[in-house]
Amino acid sequence: MTILYSFRRCPYAIRARMALLVSGVAYEHREVRLRDKPPEMLAASPKGTVPVLVLSDGQVIDESLDIMRWALDRNDPEHWLAGDDTGLIAANDGAFKHHLDRYKYPDRHASDPLEHRAAALALLAPLEARLAAAPWLCGDTRTLTDAAITPFVRQFAAVDREWFDAQPLPALQRWLALQLASPLFAEVMRVHEQWRASPLPDAPARE
Repeated sequence: MTILYSFRRCPYAIRARMALLVSGVAYEHREVRLRDKPPEMLAASPKGTVPVLVLSDGQVIDESLDIMRWALDRNDPEHWLAGDDTGLIAANDGAFKHHLDRYKYPDRHASDPLEHRAAALALLAPLEARLAAAPWLCGDTRTLTDAAITPFVRQFAAVDREWFDAQPLPALQRWLALQLASPLFAEVMRVHEQWRASPLPDAPARE
């Protein structure tokens, strides 16, 4: 069985789970706590970040976008790969994520959160422009690009939801609300108990 090591709130893990669920690829979900990483996950991927996908043949995929594309290469019923905008995703994963982290965790980064909030907000302007012209980032249907970016915009919005809702981003706000209310997202965010390996059975007593 293919195994996914995941953490519910991690945006990288969220987008990997979205693609896996849409593809219909069967896998075992192993929910981990980042402060209590199982040795089985670290053995598969020593860098210790989620998501980690361990295939049935032992191959390991430990980058979220690679997991998304791997799953969709096997089955893509909603044609997500038709909307794989590598430039837009790179801007999200690079500059936007940089400012998001420093807005959300200013103590960790010794940063000015309002400065980084403004910088991140400016980076949402291209998304707003696209979504004002079409329902989704790459056209008329949800694709890989929407799924890859949504978890990060969700995280940004959640830092101060009242402030975010007051910004002049009506198309982006509609797009985000639509996805967060979808059955797919509800299933992706289902709560799982922390996974632990089953203990080995005790050896039978020898007489």
